[in-house]
Amino acid sequence: MKFMDQLNKIKKYLHPNDDFKIKQEISNDEIQVKIDQIGTDSFGLQGVLILKTDDGKEFPISAFSGEVARYIAGFRDGQRDAIPTIYNLIEQLSEESELFLVKVKIFDNGNALRANLYFSGRKNIVLRNFRASDAIALATYYGVPIIMSKTLFEQQAKELS
Repeated sequence: MKFMDQLNKIKKYLHPNDDFKIKQEISNDEIQVKIDQIGTDSFGLQGVLILKTDDGKEFPISAFSGEVARYIAGFRDGQRDAIPTIYNLIEQLSEESELFLVKVKIFDNGNALRANLYFSGRKNIVLRNFRASDAIALATYYGVPIIMSKTLFEQQAKELS
């Protein structure tokens, strides 16, 4: 479900006098990225993707499953008919709780990329420290922003130079 569809769906649960606003601002130390390319290794076992900023800077991510890469590619192409059980679980819990994913923020946790998932609705909830690949898949499925810290993004860009 796209962000505006989610927003319209949740509005029906709110009191008419509620001032419902989802904070989508990005702070000065953050950057919004989009999936530019997605694929797998030659065996289809390891996923790879490139996140890109509006100004063309790139951030590669690898070392996640080829299965998740295939789901992300399918979601990006509009395929919504078959989703992994765990993503379906999140969708059902969100709908029952009247919560909607509004953004995903990727961060570095030592030797792995992790992510926080931000939900909004009757309450605001942050699910912390999940695999970045799953968070990117959910962000793609729901069409919500993917955010990173500028420091992390620029650190990776320097390593590629």
